[in-house]
Amino acid sequence: MKKFSILLCIIFFSIKYAQAQSCTGLGQTASTAFPVCGTKTFNQTSVPICGNTNLTVPGCSGAAYQDKNPYWYKFTCYQTGTLGFLITPANLGDDYDWQLYDITNHNANEVYTNPALIVTGNWAGTYGVTGASSSGVNFIQCASDPAENKNSFAAMPTIIVGHQYLLMVSHFTDSQSGYGLSFNGGTANITDPIKPTVTKASLSCDGTEIKISFNKKILCSSLASNGSDFAISTPGYNIISAKGQCSSGFDMDTAIFTVSPPILNPGNYTVVSKTGSDGNTLLDYCGNALPVNVATSFLVAPILPTLMDSMTKPTCAPQTLELVFKKGIKCNSIAADGSDFTVSGPVPVTVSSVTGNCANGISSKIFVKLSAPLQTGGLYTLTLKPGTDGGTLTDECNRVTPPSSLTFTIKDTVNADFTYNIVYGCAANTIHYNYPNKNGVNAWSWTFDSIRTSPLQNPVINYPIFTDQNTRLIVSNGFCSDTSSQKISFANYINADFEITNLVCPGDLATIKNNTTGNFITGWNWIFGNGNTSSLKDPPSQTYSNPSLGTVAKIPVLLIAHNSFGCNDTAVKYIQVVNNCYIAVPTAFTPNGDGINDYLYPLNAYKALNLQFSIYNRFGQRIFYTNNWTNKWDGKINGQPADMGTYVWVLSYIHADTHKHVFQKGTSILIR
Repeated sequence: MKKFSILLCIIFFSIKYAQAQSCTGLGQTASTAFPVCGTKTFNQTSVPICGNTNLTVPGCSGAAYQDKNPYWYKFTCYQTGTLGFLITPANLGDDYDWQLYDITNHNANEVYTNPALIVTGNWAGTYGVTGASSSGVNFIQCASDPAENKNSFAAMPTIIVGHQYLLMVSHFTDSQSGYGLSFNGGTANITDPIKPTVTKASLSCDGTEIKISFNKKILCSSLASNGSDFAISTPGYNIISAKGQCSSGFDMDTAIFTVSPPILNPGNYTVVSKTGSDGNTLLDYCGNALPVNVATSFLVAPILPTLMDSMTKPTCAPQTLELVFKKGIKCNSIAADGSDFTVSGPVPVTVSSVTGNCANGISSKIFVKLSAPLQTGGLYTLTLKPGTDGGTLTDECNRVTPPSSLTFTIKDTVNADFTYNIVYGCAANTIHYNYPNKNGVNAWSWTFDSIRTSPLQNPVINYPIFTDQNTRLIVSNGFCSDTSSQKISFANYINADFEITNLVCPGDLATIKNNTTGNFITGWNWIFGNGNTSSLKDPPSQTYSNPSLGTVAKIPVLLIAHNSFGCNDTAVKYIQVVNNCYIAVPTAFTPNGDGINDYLYPLNAYKALNLQFSIYNRFGQRIFYTNNWTNKWDGKINGQPADMGTYVWVLSYIHADTHKHVFQKGTSILIR
């Protein structure tokens, strides 16, 4: 019966979501979220019926998770720590779900498509209070039967200073009584400590509106529509209305105040904050008030055209010149074909087009695009003139910019190509690097063999290692820069190396392969350690003997290679010479720990391939096995000394020289 109830719950969950209407109310979408802080409880007394956008819930499946009748809340973390909060239904029989997102550097609407933004949440079917607390679980509870009484709390997540978050609260059914949202219990701080203040005031072109900007977001609802939050200190002028530039309907950072009569006379004017007719000054969303008597001045200049007076400093080899104006320029006054401008200088320059960063028909910048980058240094002149549209530029106050000119300087592009000279030596090679005086280069950044560096124009570097070396140079004239890299090879490079048979039996031939690398090699000197020497590049095979019984002799083989620079290099390898390569199994052994004949194993099995060696007791039980002849039986079975007596052994291998399969069987006596 319980499984059937859960199934009906999931079906009802999906059907109800499919029938819901799209959310259009402020705060009911991610992009119009309520701004909140940690100082007070936010009450939602009613929740409009809407929501059908799918949501991802990590670790949960089987139900259509969507933002059902949602409200979204946004906040910023001002101190890293844990976030605790409570969602308390007005009717404790209501079931609220929630999910928390970190949207730092992301568009708010990405919550619907980017699961990586999810921090935590809770979708349990449990009624009553929910949220994040110290008693919560470290995972997201999925949709469930209310009778299961799952934990409706998640563990308090850690939030990070400077990050922006969205909290979505969803209600499963269409009948509910609202809830309260409060933040408490955690160590994080989501209350902005900065108080509101005014940063700038400016007058519109016609003198009828004052635009006032603030240092932070201000609640739109705290702005008195009659403009009574501010006054003009100059007698005879009154603020008669106000409107906020509210992008989401909740907060703003700019407000427009209408003035009567219009301010047309040049001079300095001051606006002063005061308590409005609504009983407060302006408030941020934590209730912090803009202080009374905050005064901000603005200048009304004589009516003059906006001059072309500022250019962003060009970069290296610019193909676009950026002009900045004190007042916005009407976009419809910009001739797109570039005919409003000409550029003259050391080389011919053609203007190909002109654009602006237009918003609402006004541009604060003009971008003059050239047909080719300016790569020749010198003094250039940008001239504004009437274009094919019949005029120059018109500012937002309908004043025509007069023809004028700006000069700017371009420096030559640079080339980081360099030359070098090598002085050879056998202990070390010395390289003299050279960069010529050209194009005003005044900074050099060298990197040698990825480790050493130098700021000199013409450094000298020693190389005790003669392998190929990489050198990189970055040059700059304070305007342009360039990078160049070269791989440098040394002609006197020499590296002696060879291969020799690792292990030989008496009378066997040890083959030698010369692997020496280098340039201009002129001679070879071999010392084989068996009394023989050679001056050949590829010497003949050698034989060795070992007079020592029961030991392996390590004999050094030496190669000295010479080149035409008078340099040499030496390589030494060791060959192992064994005393005996006759494979045999002893007929008896004495495992008494005296160091003599303590083990049973195939002796001298240096040339045994695919070896298998087994030992059996008198009952036919195998008590020892190995495929490595150096593994030896120590006369013990399961860690206990074996009985004295005769043991059968079986040996199988392929001889490395003849490639024949050898099978032997025999007995050995264990003596104690």
